[in-house]
Amino acid sequence: MERNTCILLLFMLLTSCQFFDKKVPDKEVMLKEELGKINWEEVDEFPTSNNCDSIIDKELQKKCFFNYIVENIYQRINTDTLKQMYPNLDTISVKVTIHPNATLNFKVQQPKDTVRHDLRIVDSILQKNLSNFPHIEPAIKRGIKVKTQFILPIVVKSKE
Repeated sequence: MERNTCILLLFMLLTSCQFFDKKVPDKEVMLKEELGKINWEEVDEFPTSNNCDSIIDKELQKKCFFNYIVENIYQRINTDTLKQMYPNLDTISVKVTIHPNATLNFKVQQPKDTVRHDLRIVDSILQKNLSNFPHIEPAIKRGIKVKTQFILPIVVKSKE
């Protein structure tokens, strides 16, 4: 009987080691799962300016930022030169790129009411007038500053 008990204990001891043998998850599989959970179309924190960074509500801060940037662009490009050269130009679309190092790029998108060769002229006016744009803090995704791009409609023609 003692012998059977010893064999039974030995058998249990040998098979119980499998309970402690945990399989380590594959890091590639874990990485793919984690990357799949991330929504790459949205940022955790939108870009911001000094005027808007004290606002706590994210939606209000986002609205403040877009109002700030549109107003700043409008004030800088709403020159008599642009109005004289293109009196029929109502709205231009500006593609704004904010890089992680806080540099900004502006590019005019093809307006509906201008011909293709006019785009370079409008873009050069934009580049000249926006060269010293105020500091913008880049967007943040998972604690890292990221590049963001968006297109803003800027109304050039005022309603009289």
